Amino acid sequence: MKNITSSLLAVLFSFIAFGSLKAQVKDPILITIGGENITKSEFEKVFKKNNSKNGTSDQKAVADYLELYINYKLKVREAIDQGLDTVSTFVNELTGYRKQLSTPYLVDKEVTDKLIHEAYERMKKDVHAAHILIKCGSDALPKDTLDAYNKAIAIRNRIVKGEDFGAIAKESSEDPSAKENGGDLGYFSAMQMVYPFESAAFNEKVGEVSMPVRTKFGYHIIKKLDERKDPGEVTVAHIMVKVAGKGATADDSAKAIQKINEINQKLKDGGNFEELAKQFSDDGGSSKNGGVLPAFKTGRMVPEFEAASFNLKKKGDITNPIRTSYGWHIIKLISTKDLGTFDEMQGELKTSIGKDSRSEVSKTSMINKIKKEYKFTEVPKTKEDFFAVVDSNLVQGKWTTEKAEKLTKNMFSLMDKQFTQKDFAKYISAHQTARKGTTPQAIVNGMYDQFVNETCITFEENRLDTKYPEFKDLMQEYKDGILLFDLTDKKVWSKAVKDTSGLKDFYEQHKNNYMWAERLDAAVYNCSSKDIADKVRDLLKKKKISNDSIMAIINSNSQLNLSIKEGKFSKGENQYVDSIKWIKGLSANILSGSSVVFVDVKDKLAPQVKTLDEAKGLVTADYQSLLEKEWIASLRTKYPYKVDKEILASIK
Repeated sequence: MKNITSSLLAVLFSFIAFGSLKAQVKDPILITIGGENITKSEFEKVFKKNNSKNGTSDQKAVADYLELYINYKLKVREAIDQGLDTVSTFVNELTGYRKQLSTPYLVDKEVTDKLIHEAYERMKKDVHAAHILIKCGSDALPKDTLDAYNKAIAIRNRIVKGEDFGAIAKESSEDPSAKENGGDLGYFSAMQMVYPFESAAFNEKVGEVSMPVRTKFGYHIIKKLDERKDPGEVTVAHIMVKVAGKGATADDSAKAIQKINEINQKLKDGGNFEELAKQFSDDGGSSKNGGVLPAFKTGRMVPEFEAASFNLKKKGDITNPIRTSYGWHIIKLISTKDLGTFDEMQGELKTSIGKDSRSEVSKTSMINKIKKEYKFTEVPKTKEDFFAVVDSNLVQGKWTTEKAEKLTKNMFSLMDKQFTQKDFAKYISAHQTARKGTTPQAIVNGMYDQFVNETCITFEENRLDTKYPEFKDLMQEYKDGILLFDLTDKKVWSKAVKDTSGLKDFYEQHKNNYMWAERLDAAVYNCSSKDIADKVRDLLKKKKISNDSIMAIINSNSQLNLSIKEGKFSKGENQYVDSIKWIKGLSANILSGSSVVFVDVKDKLAPQVKTLDEAKGLVTADYQSLLEKEWIASLRTKYPYKVDKEILASIK
């Protein structure tokens, strides 16, 4: 009786325990892959992030994504089993990504927001300023810094007393360009100069000369010449005729001038700008778009091009030919756009500020917050101990830590973590560089500040995973992504490229999938007039004359008389080839604006299989797909996996 009762109680307690355990499982295991458990919430989070569709999904979408997710996890598991997560290239790449991802967490968001608003307000204006530079490195000795400052003050005093700013700039400025421009920097807006310089230029009144302004380049004396409303951004199209560089002959320059003038005359005679750009512009990047360039603001183009573009007033206005360092241009105004709203520009400004010198303001504020949060304390006298163990070797970048081996004191702490003189000695050794015009003591002072700042940032960075769950998740995504890329490259992408025999075998088995459609072997002659077309036709009757010879004859007095395109054309590749009957011989004339076009049909080519070289891109892509399918099949065999279908059905 006692044994029976004990057994019943054991069974009863087992049910109670099981029921209790099941009730506590709020996040059940959905998938097990090679011994790794993946919970329902983990899958749901990734699924919803990548498949958001008005917040709803169906079971087919869930099931389809599950297959992709399993493949993804199998590949990552294989990469880890192969030790790819320990390879130095992987570790270095992940460390680099971590640095990038941690950046927003390591600046003072409140200060950054103020900088964003400040930059936006400044972008409403353009400032025209000139400057005189007295060079002084950021690590200069106090005496040299004072000498540079006093020199700048003396120069400013001369200007204030009435001497000409431009003349003094040519005489005294250590900015090499001042010899030519008298220090005139033209118009600029926010984010185009180093931050202290920008602030001084914007804060001065027009006509005033600033006190010396310190930047990493030295001391600047700035004169604000003008201020205007920001003209916004402009979109233009251009036709460019290149002029060869230093090796250009007088004949090259003469031909370029002749060509741009002939194009300009065609425009004045009513020629279509877009068509002339496509036909004659030497800017290959824009010519196919009718010469249209991406929109730009002031300070983005060479001065001559920028000035001409912003001087155009009405949509469709066209300049006369202008000369820049690139050649000759004719510019047409497409559109103008005022500065966007703050909401429209906020994201772009945030990114720009992260790369700008003003980001140091936010970083410094963050370091002060880190010091406060982690109770930073220091012992200043411990830095002075280094003055006795550094010498000229440090100035030369050759100092060794052995000279500081007796220095073992704590220098500063963050929470309960101590940073010692040994740590600082290692930092000096690793970061030293040869420096001229300074002293070992000055270097120690500067490097100590850097050491403290970098230590504070690193201390905070190492805690981001625990402080911010979203950062931890993002780092895991990047880690898996790099592993996935590296292994897929090894197993699929690079393999398909390197496996020439496998690629050739695949092509031979599937070559009928890579066919040329019906094509025309032809030459298209674009002539400036009917008379030119008649002359070209007469030359073609001579049979043995080459197209190069025809071009030389017809274009002897104008570069615009004739252009020729020849090759094998499929339907849709050339509008003139598409418009004619595909019969051997010369087509009838086709009017195209003021031009006359005709086609010389040499042969009509029947559909045929592309060679491996002709279809290599497509063949390689298809071969890669096959390799990936075979690889996935092998992984699914290698790593057993199980899906709880009941839990899967509950995902919506």
